[in-house]
Amino acid sequence: MSQKDLLERADRVLPGGVLGGHRSGPGLEFVVKDARGPYLWDSDGKRYLDYLLGSGPMLLGHAHPAVVEAVQRQAGHGTTFMLLNEPIIELAEEIVRAVPCADQVRFMSSGSEATFFALRVARAFRRRDKIMKFEGGFHGTHDYALMSTTPRSPKAFPAAMADSAGIPHAITEEVLIAPYNDLATTEALIAQHHNDLAAVIVEPYQRVIVPAPGFLKGLREVTRRYEVPLVFDEIVTGFRLAYGGAQAYYDVVPDVAAFGKVLAGGFPLSAVAGRADIMKHFDAALEGSPDYVWQAGTLNGNPVAAVAGLATLGELRKPGAYERIFATGKRLKDGLAAAAKKHGMPAQVSGEPPVFDIIFTDSPVVDYRATLTADRRRIALFNEECLRRGVVKAGNKIYVSLAHSEQDVEETLAVFDAALAAVAARTA
Repeated sequence: MSQKDLLERADRVLPGGVLGGHRSGPGLEFVVKDARGPYLWDSDGKRYLDYLLGSGPMLLGHAHPAVVEAVQRQAGHGTTFMLLNEPIIELAEEIVRAVPCADQVRFMSSGSEATFFALRVARAFRRRDKIMKFEGGFHGTHDYALMSTTPRSPKAFPAAMADSAGIPHAITEEVLIAPYNDLATTEALIAQHHNDLAAVIVEPYQRVIVPAPGFLKGLREVTRRYEVPLVFDEIVTGFRLAYGGAQAYYDVVPDVAAFGKVLAGGFPLSAVAGRADIMKHFDAALEGSPDYVWQAGTLNGNPVAAVAGLATLGELRKPGAYERIFATGKRLKDGLAAAAKKHGMPAQVSGEPPVFDIIFTDSPVVDYRATLTADRRRIALFNEECLRRGVVKAGNKIYVSLAHSEQDVEETLAVFDAALAAVAARTA
């Protein structure tokens, strides 16, 4: 069936004709037919270089042989049990070995579930209700998370704004908002509200904004001082910035962390990992007591997802894996920045080499409000022009994989150059 027919079918049965919020642009939607390594093919046979990578999980690239073999082997022994199984025990043991904050692990099926339950278990432990998050930080799609993630007219701190219809107004009173990378303001807010706070949750590396020197360590110190659990949202950064996640990469250890994406190698699996005295609230032996956090899901601990995760982590433990990811990302970052300069575009390439993006502004990108100075039309045009030339990326991220070769990088940089030339012409 042609791509045109498939898109028409999707438009009839899917709201907006797409999955979730990811749109490719007017006239640029396509249907994926196949994926291998760093490439996608649409249903008409066109090949794309993929820097969306399923929104980040495919750090090894698509259909990696080690992952495919592990999944096929496990599928013959059963695909889900909702009971203990050897692969999920092995994966939990590997997380505990790898992640500095992890004494114990609880599995879920999505990143949103993981941050939701990280906050719930923190509230149970702390016996408080309010949580603090950072403006611009994305922690999934549950009610506590979708607060002040993309406010166009931000309120004064610490007032929260709901990002979605359908969120109860009462939730806005339970979430306090702080400015990322502003330690002085954050410390003052925590000092003022610590008696009501159940937790502070942060993306240690927020979207594509790098933490300022001392910010995470200062945040760790102030939360420890007031005995407020610090939660790292490592859905994106876990096993991507380093094998031990952002907490290993930045050398700051939280009390609890949420993991997803890379952890399961493209399958639906996520996890909460943390201190034993906090994680004990998940223990079913507490059922019936006010300390018990009820959490279960039909596919939690799925053995197919577990073996995919174990195979992925096995590849990442091989010598040189992270050096390759960082080297590839650095070449892409530097080349994109050089192309923007060549075409006279006021822009910065912000982020760490494994995941970054271009932001069309002259202002230093240190927090969410700095991103509001960016030219949104130019980033939309840049994404469209890349896609026309066969490069797929997220709306505000470029994910790098181990599968991207030197030749892929050269091809991508040529696309970046041509796309920026087109953007400059269209916005002159």
